[in-house]
Amino acid sequence: MNFGSDNQSGASEKILQAIVAANSGAESSYGTDRWTQQAEEKLAEFFETEVQVYFVASGTAANCLALSSLVSPWELIVCHSHAHILNDELSAPEFYTGGARLLGLDLDKPKLSESGLRQYLERFDGHDPHTSTPRALSLTQLSETGSAYSLDELSALTQLAKAYDMRVHMDGARFANALVGLGCTPAEMTWKLGVDVLCLGASKNGALAAEAVVFFDKSLAKDFEFRRKRAGHLLSKGRLLGSQFCAWLEADHWRGLAEKSNAAARRIMTGIEASAFAEVIWPVDGNEVFALIDNQKIKELRDAGAIFGEWPERFLSKGIARENATLVRLVSSFNTTDQELEQFLDILS
Repeated sequence: MNFGSDNQSGASEKILQAIVAANSGAESSYGTDRWTQQAEEKLAEFFETEVQVYFVASGTAANCLALSSLVSPWELIVCHSHAHILNDELSAPEFYTGGARLLGLDLDKPKLSESGLRQYLERFDGHDPHTSTPRALSLTQLSETGSAYSLDELSALTQLAKAYDMRVHMDGARFANALVGLGCTPAEMTWKLGVDVLCLGASKNGALAAEAVVFFDKSLAKDFEFRRKRAGHLLSKGRLLGSQFCAWLEADHWRGLAEKSNAAARRIMTGIEASAFAEVIWPVDGNEVFALIDNQKIKELRDAGAIFGEWPERFLSKGIARENATLVRLVSSFNTTDQELEQFLDILS
């Protein structure tokens, strides 16, 4: 029963086969191979627009290199208080941006709110050299709490950011899960709403190690190839990344993988809602379930071999509490089995 992270699942068979196929023979290096070129073309089709794409091997590199293209060292990146770039990427954002600061808002909410962002920006005097200028808004979709921003929420946030001359970055580590959950198109969730750059993650959804930095505003990408090389993320054998994205995008393979992981999360959610020993605390819009589970049941689950993470309770929204219970995160993946789900929910019932 492994619900620790979608990072702990392996790659899909189709993507592994694509890597093996790309391994045959000699190919051009440093991203000039046919696999990378095909992946770039497929991403333009995927987003229904021209894009500038750069492949890297990790989400942290994708996020932080993208942000370095949006801000100067003395400027500010605004994000949600739960954001991965603020809590789980060490000082990589500061390192890659040359010192830009990060500010987290709305700690007691599962997502960044338009009102919370507006309240901060309206207080800000953009002409004060003693204060960092907010230059980038970073939104995580699927959010770190497992809930997705609706298209209306995204539109309100991006429009507000643009009104204050901010660029918009989207951390899409679980982008596919959010797309499936909302039932919209990639274009509708990104550039049509004003997103300037997306870090599109495939690693959590069936790939081995494959992330794409996708610029919709190509003027912001003018120095990115140098940033990527300087950071050590220009792979000599670029076909390793290109082939994964080719397979991931072909025949909507990404969608089938995300549908499986989302369906597993919904089963977990339904089982918890029927249990007297636990409660779901945030909307489940993808493949993550956050719940307060009674400590005795947590012990029983762990004794039976269940793997899941305990989450810091400082992230709990105000008014949410359960006596003798612990906040946990349960993450499903495309290869979560019915047996795992049944065993977990039987113990919790």
